[in-house]
Amino acid sequence: MAQETSLLLLKPDCVAQGLNGEVLKRLEAEGFRVRGIKMIQLTDELLKDHYSHIADKPFFPEVAGFMKSKPVIAVALAGENVISHVRDLLGPTDSKAAPKGTIRGDFGSDKMTNVVHASDSPEAAAVELKRFFKDGEIFNY
Repeated sequence: MAQETSLLLLKPDCVAQGLNGEVLKRLEAEGFRVRGIKMIQLTDELLKDHYSHIADKPFFPEVAGFMKSKPVIAVALAGENVISHVRDLLGPTDSKAAPKGTIRGDFGSDKMTNVVHASDSPEAAAVELKRFFKDGEIFNY
């Protein structure tokens, strides 16, 4: 089993609904550890970098507006196979298609207001963690 660290962003809808603790509780109950956590206000520059794969799409301004509407909470979450396991716990990106019992199925509304972003691969996690956390902000304990 692979020890990994993934980036999660608790999105503005999660923050606004006060679901941060519930989401983290579910993830920690699976044996994952929070190794870094901070609340941040996303900027246009950071969003264009993070969402570079959709930055030229016509719907990007709506995504950017939503992601800047309230702060987000960046989380470095570690554990065995955390990347794939967390994605299973979250459910599909479209909350309408996510089964009850998954985080998005229980708390999300649609493709955009879906509570949490999570890294989709070890390579993406490495890039995303560096984007949101400086040296010394992710801890081993």
